[in-house]
Amino acid sequence: MRSLTVLITAFFLALGAHVTSLAATVGEDGLHKQDWFTITFKDMAEDIQTAADEGKRLVIVFEQRGCIYCRQMHEKILSDPEVADYIKDHFMVVQYNMFGDEEVIDLDGEELTEKTAARKWGYVFTPTLVFLPEDVPADTTAAKAAVATMPGSFGKWTFLNMFRWVQEKGYEGDEHFQKYHARIINELREQGRLAED
Repeated sequence: MRSLTVLITAFFLALGAHVTSLAATVGEDGLHKQDWFTITFKDMAEDIQTAADEGKRLVIVFEQRGCIYCRQMHEKILSDPEVADYIKDHFMVVQYNMFGDEEVIDLDGEELTEKTAARKWGYVFTPTLVFLPEDVPADTTAAKAAVATMPGSFGKWTFLNMFRWVQEKGYEGDEHFQKYHARIINELREQGRLAED
């Protein structure tokens, strides 16, 4: 009986350790964090250029304290090595607090806070991911310059395929993201990586 008790205890300890490993780190601002997110001065033009200098694209992600969808994005999507590795290889991600007070400099030179930037650009959902162009555009806002926006939390393949579509510059072609996504999903099914619904 004692060995059964030890076995059950070990099982629950291992389960607890596994659950803890999936939990995202939460910063002092109450936002979930990834250690590979980039911390910047939130100068949009400078950040686009920095990303380009590293051979990457800039993505900003708006989140807020207590956002269950942000937590799910961190714990279920960004914790997936296939997703995280692709993003780290091709994108520089900068986190914004939907209700934060850190200074932001828009592409048109206007000085804002994170919360006034969210209002100016019209972002009301968290998480919202904003994909910026490769080159710094002149005399526009970040929202107008964005090549794609992903409002809300999605599953792994929608999330990852949006990053791939932007990296492949799908927004410049004739294949809308939804058609691109459907094509990739069908290819994954043919490869046996996804089960039929």
